[in-house]
Amino acid sequence: MKRIILIALIFISIQSFAQNFGNIAVGEKAPDFKLKTIQGSEIQLSELLKSNSVVLIVLRGWPGYQCPACTKQVGGLISDADEFSELKTVVLMVYPGPSDELQNHAKEFTEDFKFPDNFIFTIDPDYSMINEYGLRWDAPKETAYPSTFVISKNGKIVFSKISTTHGDRADNEEIFEALGKL
Repeated sequence: MKRIILIALIFISIQSFAQNFGNIAVGEKAPDFKLKTIQGSEIQLSELLKSNSVVLIVLRGWPGYQCPACTKQVGGLISDADEFSELKTVVLMVYPGPSDELQNHAKEFTEDFKFPDNFIFTIDPDYSMINEYGLRWDAPKETAYPSTFVISKNGKIVFSKISTTHGDRADNEEIFEALGKL
């Protein structure tokens, strides 16, 4: 009897911590959103999709420090910028965090990078996009689950990888494989 109760408690615990990632499954239409760049330009996903496929990268943003895994990921994406360009793909990065000083932290994060023309870096100071996608990691020193989505020009999600840890992010080979199927 104790074993049955223990198993039931474990199952209930696992279910209570399970994250529902909302409306972002492969094959579904990607929810549209508008965000601003750190320069103040407004970017809308649906406008980008009119002429390009989009690789949407959700970073951890500002959880109280600059995330080294995010820095490594962005550097790796930039190193393959020519291939993204050849595939007529925009890499859209989202940097979430508390609105207080987010723009300054985002500028600090980007100062070591030179973004190619097809790379767009946006901020999400009110978690509007993060909440729309169900990616809010609401824990101390967290902002959003690091995530990668490949979205076709018709707005369908063709690849999704959501990490519930700081690591285990999509690598460029996975992204290029998904883009190759478009």
